[in-house]
Amino acid sequence: MAGRVALTNADDGKTVPAKAGDDIEVSLTGYRENGVTYSWSIPASDSDMLHRTKDGTTPRGDAKARFHVEQDGTATLSAARHCRPDKGHLCPLVVTPWKVRVQVN
Repeated sequence: MAGRVALTNADDGKTVPAKAGDDIEVSLTGYRENGVTYSWSIPASDSDMLHRTKDGTTPRGDAKARFHVEQDGTATLSAARHCRPDKGHLCPLVVTPWKVRVQVN
């Protein structure tokens, strides 16, 4: 029976188990602070074993993606948080990575 694995900002750096046939849903939350929006890129996989079936972003910086687990193996899901300044504001020169290793067997 297929399952569902839900991942959020808090799962950064973790290794999570999954099974072939599962769906992995990534939901990353952006935020606003001092005239800038910290936005996430759409999560991506480094392997064909995780097939992205849905994705999207919001104006407030959130990003979501759903991946279907096609086969056994190991893959990494990743995204990056970057700054978008309002007019008259500056961003710090920092990009924050998010990565989760998915172990399928």
